[in-house]
Amino acid sequence: MSKILVKDVEGVRHLSFNRPDKRNALDLDMYRQLTEYLTQGESDNEIRAFLLSGEANCFTAGNDVADFLQNSDLGPNHPAVRFLFCLLELKKPMVAAVSGSAVGIGTTLLLHCDLVYADNSAKFQLPFVNLALVPEAGASILLPELVGYQKAAELLLLGDPFDAATAAELRLINGIVQSETLLQTAMDKAKRLAAQPPQALQQTRQLMRPHKHRVQHQMHLELEAFGERLKSDEAKARFQAFLRKA
Repeated sequence: MSKILVKDVEGVRHLSFNRPDKRNALDLDMYRQLTEYLTQGESDNEIRAFLLSGEANCFTAGNDVADFLQNSDLGPNHPAVRFLFCLLELKKPMVAAVSGSAVGIGTTLLLHCDLVYADNSAKFQLPFVNLALVPEAGASILLPELVGYQKAAELLLLGDPFDAATAAELRLINGIVQSETLLQTAMDKAKRLAAQPPQALQQTRQLMRPHKHRVQHQMHLELEAFGERLKSDEAKARFQAFLRKA
């Protein structure tokens, strides 16, 4: 069974996390597949937009902690690192449909999406500090810019979960959709993006993201700190406690 389902529909590449027994937690193999499918889609003129979703009414529970701890050298070829920088470099638009858990990377990757829709079951969380880690995917700069410093501090420093209504209020998502129509709504938006003049669409995206190099620099700083944190005693203690509960 493939852990990343891929389907191309009317110019949209739909990628779906498919590891329901682990609440779609992302392991290194999934990161490799995601990067490969996104990179292929970028170079394919028939693909003009991406859609991300999760199977079994769950977006993703975040990183597979056990898998990550066994592969904690965050060099440029680490699958998760390659995926993060792939998100930053995408020229084609990306839409997300969020149902159920969107933890850690499940929330930070949304900061790189153009349109995000969620249902009322969606539960977002940024528990990096809770695990004695720091944020990734440029969240330490993108989130304060989106929601303001004080709210970003609340979300990142306390790490409490928040619901779809709060996400909409914070402008992290575009809207709340009924569960039974969520995926179709997101797909319809992605198809509309795919039908737009592609060069104008991509240039407009670039113009709306003038600080890409600043975000890229911040992502390098985050990863350096993240790697140091992974090796720290307090992180090891938190991970051991987390794995005992899992």
